[in-house]
Amino acid sequence: PRRRPGGPLPRRAAAALPELPPVHAASLMAMLANGLSARRLEHRPLPPPVVRDAWHALTAEEAVRRLSRTAAPGEDREPRTAGPLVQRTAVRPGKAVLRLAAAVRQELDDPLTPVLALGAAASAVVGSSVDALLVSSVMAGNALIGGAQRMRAEKALGELMLGQQTRARRLRAAAEPDPSAAEPFAHLRTAATEQITAGRLRVGDLIQLRSEDLVPADARLLWAESLEVDEATLTGESVPVAKSVEPSPGADPADRHCMLYEGTTVVAGSAVALVVATAETTEAGRAAALAGTADASSSMQARLAELTHQALPATLLGGAAVTVLGTLRGLPLRRALGSGVAVAVAAVPEGLPLVATISQLAAARRLSRLGVLVRSTRALEALGRVDTLCFDKTGTLTEGRLRLVRATGPTRPHPLTGAGERRILRVAARACPPPGSRQVPHATDRAVLDRAGDLPPDDRWSLEEELPFETTRGFSASLGHDGYRTVLAVKGAPEVLLERCTRVHTSAHHDEPLTASRRRAAAGTVRRLAGQGLRVLAIAERSVADPGAVRGQVADHVEDLALLGFIGIADTPRPTAEEAVQRLCAAGVRTTMITGDHPDTAAAVAAELGIPDADRVLTGAELDAMPAADRIAAVQRAAVFARVSPAQKVRIVKDLRRAGRVVAMTGDGANDAAAIRRADVGIAVVGRGSGAARIAADLVLTAPDTALILDALREGRALWNSVRDAVAILVGGNAGEVSFTVLGTALSGDAPLSTRQLLVVNMLTDMLPALAVAITPADPGGDAAAPLGGAPVRGFTGRDMRRALAVRGTATAAAALASWQLGRLTRLV
Repeated sequence: PRRRPGGPLPRRAAAALPELPPVHAASLMAMLANGLSARRLEHRPLPPPVVRDAWHALTAEEAVRRLSRTAAPGEDREPRTAGPLVQRTAVRPGKAVLRLAAAVRQELDDPLTPVLALGAAASAVVGSSVDALLVSSVMAGNALIGGAQRMRAEKALGELMLGQQTRARRLRAAAEPDPSAAEPFAHLRTAATEQITAGRLRVGDLIQLRSEDLVPADARLLWAESLEVDEATLTGESVPVAKSVEPSPGADPADRHCMLYEGTTVVAGSAVALVVATAETTEAGRAAALAGTADASSSMQARLAELTHQALPATLLGGAAVTVLGTLRGLPLRRALGSGVAVAVAAVPEGLPLVATISQLAAARRLSRLGVLVRSTRALEALGRVDTLCFDKTGTLTEGRLRLVRATGPTRPHPLTGAGERRILRVAARACPPPGSRQVPHATDRAVLDRAGDLPPDDRWSLEEELPFETTRGFSASLGHDGYRTVLAVKGAPEVLLERCTRVHTSAHHDEPLTASRRRAAAGTVRRLAGQGLRVLAIAERSVADPGAVRGQVADHVEDLALLGFIGIADTPRPTAEEAVQRLCAAGVRTTMITGDHPDTAAAVAAELGIPDADRVLTGAELDAMPAADRIAAVQRAAVFARVSPAQKVRIVKDLRRAGRVVAMTGDGANDAAAIRRADVGIAVVGRGSGAARIAADLVLTAPDTALILDALREGRALWNSVRDAVAILVGGNAGEVSFTVLGTALSGDAPLSTRQLLVVNMLTDMLPALAVAITPADPGGDAAAPLGGAPVRGFTGRDMRRALAVRGTATAAAALASWQLGRLTRLV
């Protein structure tokens, strides 16, 4: 029977493949790859919905209607992606291998890799496969060690983040308003809830919040009662912000009193809120996205590559000289060329990447024992060169906790002492909720009670009725008995209480009329205290003749008061902050403060910490109004930057870097994440709401202690000194070997040592001693309070390095040449 031409279709297709044009073959492969990618994409779960709207401009009912068609509240879902660091803490062995391979590939993206690869290829070309294998093994081992260190750091950070996952109370009820009630969503405060991780929240869920809760997502308030939120991680403001349900159209994020933001902390009151953004769509997530990809900061490997590239012409010249000299002395061209390649290959400092990786690994381990987690070992190189350190204020330089720091009289801002101070503190404490088993909700009340706790017990006071603080009222009051006398003790905003005061308590222990001049003096005292960065509260009291008429109506009887004085409350600096600033200045590191807080507050804290030129303050608005050249000059002069947004923080860091500064940025909030990412060295301080900062940082301080920054800088400078000494041994030895080989070839016509012999010499007499020097700490067991010393390190190419290389190279060449010549004369060589 007659066969059909070409046979079956698959056979014909296979036969036609060799005749397929290259363009068509490439198109076919691209189509196949795209088909496989589409198939993988089809099996991925859909991302959570992203609903963008001006939620702060809508009423609570409108916001609920906008989200009414999203997933039903209370629906059980898989946790959302919590970020790569958290996911990586528990992986299967197969994925671990892939992760290690990816980390090794990143380590091979090194400036010295092409040089070493070229050396290995040259060795293979001239027939020395063992030499090529040696060079390749060094290159692969360096990448493997660096990749493993990267994996360990990411795992440790992931475990740290897992231990701080946020919990949320999700309501099982639907967001249905009660149109007949004055507060349509008040009935939700008693609805059933369930405890879940923040990662399981979705847009449209209802959450319940109480005092001391960490806000798990961006949310629109539906109902709130005496709610105050600490938004320092978002705005830099150290004073809690009052919240309410009413919309706030056109307001900036810091002034949107109807919104709650992920990572902030509820300090007082309770609320029910509607989730409007999660994960990367929150304000904190957008702050991290604003950071983008970190700017490339030269690593230790890059610095060593610069040195190698400078020495490379001399290496090539040495190899060429050996080849030419061998040819002139009558050696066959192949042998002369092999000798030249041997010198060029052996002169490549193949130990430099390993020295850099091992030294950084040793420094990272030492820092981890001190409480500094190194996410990127490449940042350790920049630590030694840092000459400008930018601090966030709230939570980094300060404790992020309000304290009562000043008590003054009514007409003068001078601090009171003795009986006058005790009287004001006692009345202020009486106007607070009574300390007991329950947590005092307001941060200002806690600050007053903590300070009053240092006084003897107030046995004369007996509380009868308490009127808690409310933002709309502006004060808190307590009705009680001071011995046989019934007293109304009041504390609150000066602008509110001064209008209700008719008398003033004088130093003569009696009351006098609050005249217009005394009222102006009291207002001046408030202004001067506020100018010192203090939150000012007025303290007043009055005797009550008829307690029965006041009971149940305390707010209506806060009038005809006698003004006792004022108290100042502030977010106080950390105990170690002032000493850290002084030691940084002594070490040649310029310190600046970047905060979203008020300029007066920022300047006062900077002056208290001893930051040089603390009176040179720039605001974000002033920076925006400057042209680029003037702005770069201004950021170099200013020491304090206040009222700045996350984007303005990034601009400040970039301008400092453009001015030639090596910048480290330290912070703990979402508003610091972008600037941390853009700095040469990003340092995050672990705290509540610091997730975005941790992800963006190169170093993570596991305790809020500014002294750890000094340890990190000291380690960075010690790393430079150790590596500089190791490089002098390694590169100087190679330079001596090249010189010896050139001179030996000129004298004998043949290279004294082969490639393999030179590599063995490099390993035994150069690399091993260099590694030992590189991993040795600068001062084992030294005093942690010792000064950092000197100025920031500038690089490897200075006069001292050239002198060290010359001495090492000359000594090596002279000793080797003398020994070799002596061996020739005695016929031992």
